[in-house]
Amino acid sequence: MEGRQLVAWNLRRLRVLRSLSQEALAADAEVDRSYVGRLERAEENPTVGAWIGLRQSLRFMSPSCYANQRLASNRRSR
Repeated sequence: MEGRQLVAWNLRRLRVLRSLSQEALAADAEVDRSYVGRLERAEENPTVGAWIGLRQSLRFMSPSCYANQRLASNRRSR
Protein backbone atom coordinates (compact mmCIF):
# COMPACT_ATOMS: atom_id res chain seq x y z
CA MET A 1 0.00 0.00 0.00
CA GLU A 2 1.36 3.42 -0.99
CA GLY A 3 2.04 5.93 1.80
CA ARG A 4 -0.79 8.28 0.84
CA GLN A 5 -3.26 5.38 0.72
CA LEU A 6 -2.07 4.14 4.10
CA VAL A 7 -2.59 7.60 5.63
CA ALA A 8 -6.05 7.78 4.02
CA TRP A 9 -7.07 4.34 5.29
CA ASN A 10 -5.87 5.01 8.84
CA LEU A 11 -7.41 8.49 8.96
CA ARG A 12 -10.83 7.13 8.03
CA ARG A 13 -10.45 4.08 10.30
CA LEU A 14 -9.62 6.24 13.33
CA ARG A 15 -12.34 8.78 12.54
CA VAL A 16 -14.99 6.06 12.29
CA LEU A 17 -13.63 4.31 15.40
CA ARG A 18 -14.10 7.56 17.34
CA SER A 19 -17.62 8.01 15.86
CA LEU A 20 -16.72 11.35 14.30
CA SER A 21 -18.16 12.77 11.09
CA GLN A 22 -15.80 14.39 8.60
CA GLU A 23 -17.39 17.69 9.61
CA ALA A 24 -16.75 17.18 13.32
CA LEU A 25 -13.16 16.07 12.75
CA ALA A 26 -12.49 18.99 10.42
CA ALA A 27 -13.92 21.52 12.86
CA ASP A 28 -11.88 20.15 15.75
CA ALA A 29 -8.68 19.95 13.67
CA GLU A 30 -9.35 23.42 12.21
CA VAL A 31 -9.28 22.25 8.58
CA ASP A 32 -11.94 22.29 5.88
CA ARG A 33 -14.31 19.31 5.70
CA SER A 34 -13.63 18.85 1.99
CA TYR A 35 -9.90 18.62 2.83
CA VAL A 36 -10.59 15.71 5.21
CA GLY A 37 -12.56 14.03 2.41
CA ARG A 38 -9.70 14.50 -0.05
CA LEU A 39 -7.25 13.07 2.49
CA GLU A 40 -9.49 10.04 3.08
CA ARG A 41 -9.72 9.46 -0.68
CA ALA A 42 -5.91 9.70 -0.93
CA GLU A 43 -6.21 12.67 -3.28
CA GLU A 44 -3.88 14.85 -1.19
CA ASN A 45 -1.02 14.58 1.25
CA PRO A 46 -1.63 16.28 4.60
CA THR A 47 0.40 19.36 5.45
CA VAL A 48 2.41 19.22 8.67
CA GLY A 49 0.01 21.62 10.37
CA ALA A 50 -3.05 19.65 9.28
CA TRP A 51 -1.42 16.38 10.34
CA ILE A 52 -0.75 17.75 13.83
CA GLY A 53 -4.33 18.99 14.15
CA LEU A 54 -5.78 15.69 12.94
CA ARG A 55 -3.53 13.67 15.26
CA GLN A 56 -4.61 15.76 18.23
CA SER A 57 -8.28 15.55 17.28
CA LEU A 58 -8.11 11.77 16.86
CA ARG A 59 -5.94 11.38 19.98
CA PHE A 60 -3.14 9.35 18.45
CA MET A 61 0.59 9.72 18.10
CA SER A 62 2.55 8.70 15.03
CA PRO A 63 5.19 5.98 15.51
CA SER A 64 7.97 8.53 15.07
CA CYS A 65 6.62 10.50 18.04
CA TYR A 66 6.72 7.37 20.19
CA ALA A 67 10.28 6.69 19.06
CA ASN A 68 11.33 10.21 20.00
CA GLN A 69 9.71 9.86 23.43
CA ARG A 70 11.50 6.55 24.05
CA LEU A 71 14.81 8.05 22.94
CA ALA A 72 14.37 11.02 25.28
CA SER A 73 13.46 8.66 28.16
CA ASN A 74 16.53 6.53 27.52
CA ARG A 75 18.79 9.59 27.56
CA ARG A 76 17.36 10.78 30.89
CA SER A 77 17.84 7.39 32.55
CA ARG A 78 21.60 7.29 31.83
